[in-house]
Amino acid sequence: MDLNDKHWQTWTLRFLALLAADLPEQQAWLGERRLTVQTAVEEVEFACRIVEGLTGREVFTPAHLHTLRAIARRTGALDATARTTRWADSLADDPAWDEARTLARGFLRTLPDDRPRPLPRRVPPNPGDC
Repeated sequence: MDLNDKHWQTWTLRFLALLAADLPEQQAWLGERRLTVQTAVEEVEFACRIVEGLTGREVFTPAHLHTLRAIARRTGALDATARTTRWADSLADDPAWDEARTLARGFLRTLPDDRPRPLPRRVPPNPGDC
């Protein structure tokens, strides 16, 4: 795999890890970022274009592309009003994000290599941090 393909594979996997994370972790990552739902929808569409190209070079499989397109269809169906809200706020309110989370987890579980890729999981706070 060339370095350019590796870069876009890594970008895609990081974005999917965010989509696959549990709601509290997604909200913690988004924090005070003012990203709108529209931004998230555009990122999903961008990831689809990346995976289309990488599937042609056998970095991802056609099944991965199918899964990402399913995420794009679901998030693309969000109405115009929902797209202007903060993404962090929409995550808890719109069931589309639950479906996207499930699909993203499926994508990450079926990567073509055999490297272990744990899904993002909740990290309990360190008692000394309080």
